[in-house]
Amino acid sequence: MAVCGSILRARARPGAASRLLPALALCLAGDVLAAERASYSPAVADDFPELLLWGDTHLHTSMSPDAASLGNRRVTPEVAYRFARGEVVRGMNGMPLKLGTPLDFLVVADHSEYLGLFPRLAAKDPDLLATEVGRRWASFLGEGGEVTPEFIEDYVHVLQGEGDAIGSEAFKRSVWAEVIANAERFNDPGRFTALIGYEWSSMPGGDNLHRVVIFGDGADKAGAVVPFSSNDSADPEALWRYLADYEAKTGGRALAIPHNSNTSGGRMFATADFTGRPFDRDYAERRQRWEPVAEVTQYKGDSETHPLLSPEDEFADYETWDLANLGSSVMQTDAMQPYQYARSALKLGLQQQARLGVNPFRFGMIGSTDSHTGFATAEEDNFWGKMSRSEPSPTRWSQPLLRHEGRPEFEIPEWKMAASGYAAVWARENTRAAIFEAFQRREVYATTGTRIRLRLFAGRGFAPDDVYRPNLARVGYARGVPMGGVLGRGDASAPAFLVHAARDPRGANLDRVQIVKGWLARDGALHERVYDIAVSDGRRIGPNGRVERPLASTVDVASASYTNTTGAPELLAYWRDPDFDAGAPAFWYVRVLEIPTPRWTAYDRAYFGVEMDAGVPLVHQERAYSSPVWYVP
Repeated sequence: MAVCGSILRARARPGAASRLLPALALCLAGDVLAAERASYSPAVADDFPELLLWGDTHLHTSMSPDAASLGNRRVTPEVAYRFARGEVVRGMNGMPLKLGTPLDFLVVADHSEYLGLFPRLAAKDPDLLATEVGRRWASFLGEGGEVTPEFIEDYVHVLQGEGDAIGSEAFKRSVWAEVIANAERFNDPGRFTALIGYEWSSMPGGDNLHRVVIFGDGADKAGAVVPFSSNDSADPEALWRYLADYEAKTGGRALAIPHNSNTSGGRMFATADFTGRPFDRDYAERRQRWEPVAEVTQYKGDSETHPLLSPEDEFADYETWDLANLGSSVMQTDAMQPYQYARSALKLGLQQQARLGVNPFRFGMIGSTDSHTGFATAEEDNFWGKMSRSEPSPTRWSQPLLRHEGRPEFEIPEWKMAASGYAAVWARENTRAAIFEAFQRREVYATTGTRIRLRLFAGRGFAPDDVYRPNLARVGYARGVPMGGVLGRGDASAPAFLVHAARDPRGANLDRVQIVKGWLARDGALHERVYDIAVSDGRRIGPNGRVERPLASTVDVASASYTNTTGAPELLAYWRDPDFDAGAPAFWYVRVLEIPTPRWTAYDRAYFGVEMDAGVPLVHQERAYSSPVWYVP
């Protein structure tokens, strides 16, 4: 308000009133930003991300051996890019399909382990056939290129060994060059971004430690290396060394995105490294550096939190998949869960920060699909299945996705798959550089497939009326930090939050907006609490920070339809933390819930006219999770 004070003092001088009246009016309206600008044109001074982009950072095509062996033999990266851009393509079942709304960016993240194996076997690739294993595998394929039992038996045997069984550097370089060429061909700056990447698929003992690797660069730099695979090392620190070497060698940029932590056997967010040693400061710094975001929702369930970890959160049990670890017949235990879910990991990060001075789990949150069909479909009425063999059909809901021989209790049917999710990015433009920088600063958020528009700012200079300003972003960036940011340490007063949520233009109204808080108390105990901060339909938030009355569902399961006669198209909130302790490290993130809508299983049930078992969920509430804001005393 220093500018307003100077205006008031100047106004007291003779002849100054008429000249300063416009500026005074701006100050009296509280619009200090407009009063301080140097130009009549407000946008001249704007230097913040205003573009909301939607994408999938985790898509597999026929170049991934598991996708190809389970039915995807012809949905190539080219088809995947065309589909993501909004074109009509055909599935393996012959049906045409198209996204309701095209994506803005895509990472075709095929597995680096034997990347391109099946297409190159079918093409009689000379580099592949120059190896003993390549010749043997080529001989095991059927006449039409289909996978035979002999191939599967030998392939699984090879995967259980150590290292790269093919061992052809020429083959790896040739395939990687093709991956890069595909991305370069479809990258269209300003319209559609094709980021170069792949998946590093470490899975020790069936525990999922997978990461998607993304390069912020083009062919000139990404082409100077070949993908680092779990055949090279299953240790995430080895992957980080590869990323560091890449940046040192090329001057480029790279990062890794942990995903699907709910099947990691308690290892993704464990507080010990791959060898079992407790974290030290160097480890924490490198993890924060190389893994700025994490994937918290995808086809294989939701990893925000678990009902065991958040028993007072009635929305915690969403698309929970906690039977067994990925590729393992080991039953999950309660002891694993704190190290498998994002909310718990964020709390553990506060504890590590207090011990080491660095938070290894300061990550933003995104969603992506992990689709192996080549189709980035996270829409409930347009779900094309986890694998190509589970594309839409009358029986797919009951077909087993995973099966362990002799252990029927570990069979996972397709209906347990979640049609989720997408990554939302606040960027300055639709380019590789701008999207990569958004990941680095964690100004991103996750949704379960819906396109909810979400803004979050935290700071100590906000007023309650700021949330109603049409220039909310300008106020938020000038006086606070966006999602992914860290609050300054100079002020011990309670922070305030500005939140703006708007529904998917093609989707459901909003039920409520919540703040999820986690903190480390002065006695060393970790806590969490959920606050309702904006609710629809005239409901009141009680003294405990929660609304008691849930919304009635408008879903008609028989027709797989609903109406937007409940909920709100937009919710705004100014919220000040009533329980803030200046001596307690904390984080806050926003969760937005839609009204109840039909799940993909309901659309299948109505379209194919089939009945499903009583335990199959047909209704759910889609949601968005912002990246957190952190406070360190």
